[in-house]
Amino acid sequence: MDKLTVKIILTVLALALTGCSSSENDIDKVPDKSAQSLFVDARTALDNGLYQKAIQILGAIDSRFPFGPISHQVQLDLIYAYYKSGDAAQGIALADRFLRLNPNNSNIDYVYYMRALINISTEENLFQDLAGIDRSDRDPEASRSAFNDFKSIVTDYPDSKYAADSRKRMISIKSRLAQYEIAVAKYYVKREAYASAANRARYVVEYFSPSPEIEQALEIMINCYDKLGLADLKKNALQVLAANYPNNKLMN
Repeated sequence: MDKLTVKIILTVLALALTGCSSSENDIDKVPDKSAQSLFVDARTALDNGLYQKAIQILGAIDSRFPFGPISHQVQLDLIYAYYKSGDAAQGIALADRFLRLNPNNSNIDYVYYMRALINISTEENLFQDLAGIDRSDRDPEASRSAFNDFKSIVTDYPDSKYAADSRKRMISIKSRLAQYEIAVAKYYVKREAYASAANRARYVVEYFSPSPEIEQALEIMINCYDKLGLADLKKNALQVLAANYPNNKLMN
């Protein structure tokens, strides 16, 4: 049995055990208690990683006490619980609602941050990662949304405690978005649609610098301009490549 098969089997077993544990802790109905008492129970569930149970309790508080003094914090914790449980649809829907109804809340930066993390999580596929499957050609809509939310934090809330991590994540997402554009450019090259391929590659250079994909984008531009007989544009792209990647194979 190869290492990849072992990894997948172990992962499946781990997920199965986690699912069983969560369901066993979620079977009890939420008791008729005060909002504050239930909130303590929810926090305890969150601290212990019992996210489904936390969702059940927080949802009950949100339904029974929609205008209570802790209603906003309940919704914030519920967004987090949805994220940790992998329920992206509910997490994003609640984040959208919170932003729409509470535009001046002091925790808006946190909601943007959590919505971005949830969007990123929808693009993560553990089994495809283990198998080494390249997913760069999949439309990165969720990554674009996450990038915009991180950008909102950095731009509108520069003093936020989430700003530094948002900047780092934006760089990582830039690479993901650039990979998609490169994949599309390669597709156009295969179809001999050189003008479209060159435009996609140029877009990477213009909007995703710095990122590891810039060098490859310049190579595509040079190749396409050569095919199209655009000598001046090819020369300009070669100059940019030489200045930034002097050891590139096209420089030899």
